[in-house]
Amino acid sequence: MKNLIKNFGIIFISLLLIASLLSFVPMPNEKPENIGVTKLVQEINNNEVKEISVAGDIITVVLKTDNKVQELKKESGQSFSQLMTDYGVPAEKLQMIEKVEFKDQSGWIYWLGLLLPFLLPILLVLGIIFFMTRQVQGVNNKAMGFGQSSARQSKPDDKNKKTFKDIAGAKEAKEELEEIVDFLKDPKKFTVMGAKIPKGVLLMGSPGTGKTLLAKAVAGEANVPFFSISGSEFVEMFVGVGASRVRDLFNKAKKAAPAIIFIDEIDAVGRKRGAGLGGSHDEREQTLNQILVEMDGFDPNLGVIVIAATNRPDVLDSALLRPGRFDRRVVIDLPDIEDREQILQVHALGKPIAKNVSLREIAERTPGFSGADLANLLNEAAILAVRRNKKQIDKQDILESIEKVILGPEKRSRVMTDKEKEMTAYHEAGHAVVGHFLPNCDPVRKVSIIGRGMAGGYTLSMPDKDVRYQTIAKFKDDLAMILGGYVTEKLIYGEEQLSTGPSSDLQKATQIASKMIMRYGMSENLGPRMYGENEELIFLAQEIHNRKNYSEKVAEEIDLEINKLLADAEKTAETIIKEHRKEMEDLVKHLLEKETIEQEEFKQIMSGGFTEGASDKGDNLEIAK
Repeated sequence: MKNLIKNFGIIFISLLLIASLLSFVPMPNEKPENIGVTKLVQEINNNEVKEISVAGDIITVVLKTDNKVQELKKESGQSFSQLMTDYGVPAEKLQMIEKVEFKDQSGWIYWLGLLLPFLLPILLVLGIIFFMTRQVQGVNNKAMGFGQSSARQSKPDDKNKKTFKDIAGAKEAKEELEEIVDFLKDPKKFTVMGAKIPKGVLLMGSPGTGKTLLAKAVAGEANVPFFSISGSEFVEMFVGVGASRVRDLFNKAKKAAPAIIFIDEIDAVGRKRGAGLGGSHDEREQTLNQILVEMDGFDPNLGVIVIAATNRPDVLDSALLRPGRFDRRVVIDLPDIEDREQILQVHALGKPIAKNVSLREIAERTPGFSGADLANLLNEAAILAVRRNKKQIDKQDILESIEKVILGPEKRSRVMTDKEKEMTAYHEAGHAVVGHFLPNCDPVRKVSIIGRGMAGGYTLSMPDKDVRYQTIAKFKDDLAMILGGYVTEKLIYGEEQLSTGPSSDLQKATQIASKMIMRYGMSENLGPRMYGENEELIFLAQEIHNRKNYSEKVAEEIDLEINKLLADAEKTAETIIKEHRKEMEDLVKHLLEKETIEQEEFKQIMSGGFTEGASDKGDNLEIAK
């Protein structure tokens, strides 16, 4: 449709140009009067004719009176002198005419004037047919190429190619992939020893950990062509298109061998077969079958290696993961503190960072951040510095950007009533006080009643170092801290005045308690067993065939255990708040005055030794992801 409109526009503009050119052709002011030969003879005899012009069969006459123009047509092949002789015009009468002109019409202008009125419509029709034919031909070409792969190819001489030097952290992952690079560079070293390089490498990790970047780095290190495509690009509404594109992709890679095929988000086509209600012959499963056949169909030492990425390895078909296909799996974890510092160094290149900024300190304050999160963090800090007309990115810009990445931008323009502001202050004070006085909670780093994102206020806490495992005691204290806001509102305003503010806290607490009982085996009565392993299944058919692995009686016991955990957490929070009511009231007072309390100031309030101006706002901000 787009091309059709374009072609119509070209035709319209062409016609407009022709009309514009014709407008410059001089046209006579008055249309000549058509007369007969008899009248012309009479006018010549009466000495009324001033000029006569003969052009082919057309005779143009100009009279002496008012230079009036007349025109007549003589017979073809008859000369003007013969015509005058036949009508008996004396020669002396012709000599009295001031000017008699004969124009030659035998050149190209004559033929053009003769043929143009007939050729112009024909050329116009042919032009329209040509453009319409080309339009149809384009559709046919698309139809013929519908089954071709749309993979994007990066050549070895690409100036923007990535290498392992461009990737910070992920040491173990890079070590696993170095063997792939060695094989692509020197396959004989492996074939002499009888070794077969893996046909497929599956990169598994959370979103933003750098799976795609690692695949590009492998191609850059090996200096080989890189074919990249997304799993969703295989599947179309027409049956067989996905399988055809898979065949075309592998054929292209074989011709360019040694080469790398990278399939991003392979779970789009690699999900378990037979799990849906649509049977086993839908388009997605045909595409998966073709991928399996292609990976079995080429020589492992041919030089074509398939790298795939996914953040859902649990839903992949078992045939895709067996040895001989994706037989090497590389897990890319979230970066630790050392990796985060290296990643920040990479993304800090080209940014004017102030001297008071310690990337090590930023790495310590961003546990749980992925590589993409850290890149976004420094980018938000740069944007914030530009907005404030600064020449450099300072510490305050980066610390505020951490909050923005976690919670969203500040909403200082939000209008709150005094009652809502007070309720928010008590709610956040409840979280902070309970979290501060329970031994297993992470230290409180900041308390604010300024809304960010969906939160009306927030209490931020973070561990002193990276934590890999959680204990029962840690979970119980965290539950009490989460319910601290709910308990505080209940104690201060009564049950009748409870608001909708704690709704997200209740949801989060319920999820943690459910995981403790059903997934982590943290129940004395139910014992070390996992319940509800099929709770997160996507396909309805599997849910039908694999029912819950516990009875209705056990389900009732699970509910009782979850309720018990939440009730104990509520009692713990209530006890802490009653014991430290004075500290909570002091914190609420300062929150209503300043709206934001930093870590050092918060510690002084909790210890009862706070003095105005004791800490510089923003200097001791630490954030939990």
